[in-house]
Amino acid sequence: QVQLVESGGGLVQPGGSLRLSCAASGRTGTSYTHGWFRQAPGKEREFVAAIFRNSGHTYYADSVKGRFTISRDNVKNTLHLQMSSLRPDDTAVYYCAADPRKILSTIRNLDYDYWGQGTQVTVSS
Repeated sequence: QVQLVESGGGLVQPGGSLRLSCAASGRTGTSYTHGWFRQAPGKEREFVAAIFRNSGHTYYADSVKGRFTISRDNVKNTLHLQMSSLRPDDTAVYYCAADPRKILSTIRNLDYDYWGQGTQVTVSS
């Protein structure tokens, strides 16, 4: 069984930076696709970024491209999301997800096998 625990959320001013982490227990690592999603109040959960299994190739939503960076520490079994130039519309609960069988065409879909509990990110002055 895989468990995912996010951390690093908080309150930040517009233009600021935050680094989210997602610690994984159980066997995941590079054979899993890992993703970050977010859900703002009153909105559906949406794709933010993913790192594809084995290849390590990364993919981003257009809204965060150039501002966010997803990375994976294979030794510590931890996923990160470095967020810069944050804007108020980045405010949301951020979730990490993992799946061992994802195909590339579905990495933006919500049907990941494992999810964390979420961490709140608030961008406000």
